[in-house]
Amino acid sequence: MAPKRPLPSAAPYTTSAPIGDQSSTKLPQKRYYRQRAHANVFADNTYDYPLRPDLMDWSSYYPAYFEKTASSANEAGESLAGTGTDQDTKMGNGEQSTNSDHQEPSAGEFADRNMKVEIADVGCGYGGLMISLAPLFPNSLILGLEIRGKVQTYVAERIRALRNQAAAGGNKQGYQNVAVMRFNAMKFSPRIFAHAQLSKMFFLFPDPHFKRRKHRSRIISPTLLAEYAYFLRIGGLLYHATDVKELHEWMVAKCDAHPLFEKVSDEEMAADPCVNLVLTTTEEGKKVERNGGEKWVAVWRRIADEELGV
Repeated sequence: MAPKRPLPSAAPYTTSAPIGDQSSTKLPQKRYYRQRAHANVFADNTYDYPLRPDLMDWSSYYPAYFEKTASSANEAGESLAGTGTDQDTKMGNGEQSTNSDHQEPSAGEFADRNMKVEIADVGCGYGGLMISLAPLFPNSLILGLEIRGKVQTYVAERIRALRNQAAAGGNKQGYQNVAVMRFNAMKFSPRIFAHAQLSKMFFLFPDPHFKRRKHRSRIISPTLLAEYAYFLRIGGLLYHATDVKELHEWMVAKCDAHPLFEKVSDEEMAADPCVNLVLTTTEEGKKVERNGGEKWVAVWRRIADEELGV
């Protein structure tokens, strides 16, 4: 029996090796970045996150919007506070290509001292939603959070290629407003998001954790909803979608019971372009569609509480 042909090795995602060609416009192939569907959110990891949001250096994620700080410039090639990953596994990495035919934006070219991440895709997977949101909200910074290393690396390479494609076509700002971070959102979100910073949060097709003893691992829970309410500004929206009816009912019940969230009406949802993207642009959503499954989505608005003063 002839030996099987060896598969190409997966792209590196360690904290030492650079990834891919900085100037490449070729999209990565997902088959080289496969990883198990879920990760243990309670596991101890060595990620180095800032102690509070104002210490976060965003220049390597959004190089067109933030100038490198003195500390980040001195740490080129090393892990910056708040990443725990190699410079080249982040998106963007702030390094300018020297062998590209197109002109990339200079560091901080579109800088605005008041700009902050406004849209968070928690558990972004392979990045389908946030890539679709980037042109829809060109003036908002969008951040995908993904705990799995290989998947995060794939999204970083995908964004890099899209940025290079846009720059080659003369759009230097294309996809500069979207980035991905390897991140455990259940444990460390208060370290990168400040009070009332976000306008939208997405929780799409999360791990259902069917066993009762695993319910504490669900991304929507009373405890975590208190954090999400803290991050969202008044009027901000929380989206959740799943193909598991029991999980949908769980998330609806938890959000409905929280005093700082109210359900968005069906009429408002029908007029919201994000709802259609939630159901049609994620890789998981497309898989459900191919298999003829059902999908459930709900949207919640962050409301003020006069008694709490928040």
